[in-house]
Amino acid sequence: MAESYGYIRDVYRTILTRDLVQKFRLPDTLVPLAEYMMDNTGNLNSPNSIANTIDANKVSTNHVTVGRYISHLRDAFVFYEAKRYDIKGKKYLSTQAKHYVCDTGMRYAVLGTRNMDWSRMYENSVFLELIRRGYETYVGKLYQKEVDFVVKRGSEQVYIQVSDNVDAPETLERELAPLRAIRDAYPKVLIARTRHDDYTIDGIRVLDLAR
Repeated sequence: MAESYGYIRDVYRTILTRDLVQKFRLPDTLVPLAEYMMDNTGNLNSPNSIANTIDANKVSTNHVTVGRYISHLRDAFVFYEAKRYDIKGKKYLSTQAKHYVCDTGMRYAVLGTRNMDWSRMYENSVFLELIRRGYETYVGKLYQKEVDFVVKRGSEQVYIQVSDNVDAPETLERELAPLRAIRDAYPKVLIARTRHDDYTIDGIRVLDLAR
């Protein structure tokens, strides 16, 4: 395991130093930015909010620079972006987005398991699998609720929630609530670590993540 993580760290550092910092003559600000994005994978953010956080940690930058660095990280396929989609208004939103790391193993190798949020790691894995299967993948917004993913492929559209453990009734209800609030007829799915066969609640399919 140590050798595996060491190899992944070397790949990560090569991408940052050779493919980005040296090629584009970027300062070391890129490193804390990449680590911050790994630590906050699956969280809504914007260049402005990231710049404010990094600046508060004594790394001087601004939202224009952060936006440019994020573009470099996406171009190097270290991160993927999921933009927001207004489900009721049926329109794409330009404010805020989520970023997912290209491989959760890279997050473990670079940051370790401190502050580990398994729900967000599972969400990251589902996002990668969805884009691997050719889906356009967005973050859904419905009034004040958030749907983890709105995915589209041709005429197909699916709403997806991702969770860690839904054994507790209150957790299950919380995860189902955004899907229940959607009034159209497109399929709705909850993916979680249920550890048993698929089942359906109120027309919503509940699937085991590992299966």
